[in-house]
Amino acid sequence: MRAPYGDATMQHSLNDRQQAMIPIAALTASGDMTRLTTALHEGLDAGLTVNEIKEVLVQLYAYCGFPRSLNGLGCFMAVMNARQAQGIVDEEGPSATPPAADWDSLSAGRDTQTALVGRAVNGPLFDFAPAIDTYLKSHLFGDIFQRDVLDWPTRELATISALAAIPGAESQLKSHFAISHHNGITPEQFQAFIAVLAAKCSSDMAANANAVLAKFLAETAKS
Repeated sequence: MRAPYGDATMQHSLNDRQQAMIPIAALTASGDMTRLTTALHEGLDAGLTVNEIKEVLVQLYAYCGFPRSLNGLGCFMAVMNARQAQGIVDEEGPSATPPAADWDSLSAGRDTQTALVGRAVNGPLFDFAPAIDTYLKSHLFGDIFQRDVLDWPTRELATISALAAIPGAESQLKSHFAISHHNGITPEQFQAFIAVLAAKCSSDMAANANAVLAKFLAETAKS
């Protein structure tokens, strides 16, 4: 019987490092430290660098809050200590390039958000609470997304992984399916993403993400 969310062949439309990143982000967002420990070991073994994993965990504070992000970083620190005690040497990887001295986070973030989404972002919610619009543009997109440890498609893959793990975040997940697609993630890769969620996280998480993906793809087909 065919698996409901794809199989191992479908997962190959994402490389090993991309597949390994999905449960790291999702399990951090869901707060499952036991399985996150396993996912972190598997991510390092799959070739993710130490700094790439740190970058994912730091970025997630913008999507699932400081408590989950800090817990994830603490879990990763414990994993690194355990591996070092075993004599395992993991690749550190490049650090982020520092911003220019005259860096304007708000201006850069506005440009980045527009490029990511494919249009300028505005709306009633941001008119109602303009401070959140400023924080999104200046900090999330102007500071975090400018860090070159991860490229934008990879950051979006981490984002949809985290949002898939958060009950009630379906609207944001659909929006980020759109952003991910705009930045080069294909429908086949989305299906592979769902398959990894099912295999590494939970069938419920995968089912919810699959329903949101179906809505997004149906709307895309009509446009």
